[in-house]
Amino acid sequence: MQEQLDKLEKQALAELDLVSDPAELQNWKVKHLGRSAEVGKVLEGLRALPAEDRPAIGRRANEVKSRLEQAHARKNDTLRSQELEGSLTEEKLDVTLPGLSPARGRIHPSTQTMRQIIHIWAEMGFQVYRSREVETDEYNFGLLNFPPHHPARDMQDSFYTTDPEVLLRTHTSPGQIRVMRARAPEPIRVVLPGMCYRHEQITARSEIQFNQIEGLAVGYNITMADLKGTLIAFARRFFGQDVRTRFRGSYFPFTEPSAELDIECFVCGGEGCPVCKRTGWLEILGSGMVHPTVLENGGYDPSVYSGFAFGMGPERITMLKHGIEDIRYFWANDLRFLEQF
Repeated sequence: MQEQLDKLEKQALAELDLVSDPAELQNWKVKHLGRSAEVGKVLEGLRALPAEDRPAIGRRANEVKSRLEQAHARKNDTLRSQELEGSLTEEKLDVTLPGLSPARGRIHPSTQTMRQIIHIWAEMGFQVYRSREVETDEYNFGLLNFPPHHPARDMQDSFYTTDPEVLLRTHTSPGQIRVMRARAPEPIRVVLPGMCYRHEQITARSEIQFNQIEGLAVGYNITMADLKGTLIAFARRFFGQDVRTRFRGSYFPFTEPSAELDIECFVCGGEGCPVCKRTGWLEILGSGMVHPTVLENGGYDPSVYSGFAFGMGPERITMLKHGIEDIRYFWANDLRFLEQF
């Protein structure tokens, strides 16, 4: 048996010297180190040998197997080195050819609009105030003058957590209470940008998540005229000095009186088209005078202070400005859409 193992080792090493490529090396490994290799058969047949011969034969068989594995590893390294040296010698690289420029990302169209809007408000003296996205029911509804029976409280419109008093904010208006309580009784001029969430059916005009920019001004003798003048100034800076605007009466629980601001459709010039639904006007934001109850909840005496608030959606404004027909494009991560901006 010892002579057989010596013969197997000598024969395997001789065949290994003749191997010249990786395919032949793999065949050699299967033949001499695989499951059906002769060395393996010797180890499997140890039980048939006399007990006194088993240790020596087993030791010798393992030694042969180990030497073959080491020889295989050395041969593999040699072949790899030869292959690399051959490719470096035969292949040529033209270093004068221009390289590939790395792909550069772009700012999301919604973020572009948000930055432009915030820049305009900053020039008008408004500071940016960040508020939390996870809110309590009290801040999101109660302190904003939403009655307990108001339909916006229904769980079909809001994303509640396992705690029925905690939800993802449905608008940025809770930030009004937080900034007022943080700064009362000082005058306030802030904008509050951020993401909002509503449990709605996803369509071309509505999404379950969207950005919003809230605006709030609180001080002495602030009137509806201040609100109108401020919003008209914003519209002219954003859409152009010649843009026509109009205010329509509306209703929001946290403002009284309330109004929505429309601009003349810049696609058809007010004549009527599919973008403006044949009305000639495009709605861009909701606004109003801060309700006395909300002022009081924020820490301001409504008999001394007054204020106005507004809220606008950057995605909607982007859609109006660029004629985008489907709000789902903003969150689909489709490069064909995003690369246009």
